Amino acid sequence: MTAGIKTIIYPVSDIAQAKALFTTLLGVEPEADAPYYVGFKVDDQDVGLDPNGHAKGLTGPVGYLHVDDIRQRLQRLLDAGAQPKQEITDVGGGRLIASVSDADGNVIGLL
Repeated sequence: MTAGIKTIIYPVSDIAQAKALFTTLLGVEPEADAPYYVGFKVDDQDVGLDPNGHAKGLTGPVGYLHVDDIRQRLQRLLDAGAQPKQEITDVGGGRLIASVSDADGNVIGLL
């Protein structure tokens, strides 16, 4: 079961500039504000800024599908032909993320 794509992460090169821009765009202050990640919450949508995203191979925003069992869903995607992009990683507080890419190179995130 999934809860839909409720998180989108943008790779950014200048976290301060991106934070200012997204604060203006979204009309809210960040809920998480650290040198390694800035996160906003708007209604039921999480928007994150990752200054290390480009180093992780991200070339654009990645939508993260919220799933009940990340290990099972990741394996099902790999079995269906997806290529691993980021292994399951705990990003704090027990929150796990992973990503794969499809045959066209589109990145699919799991959370």
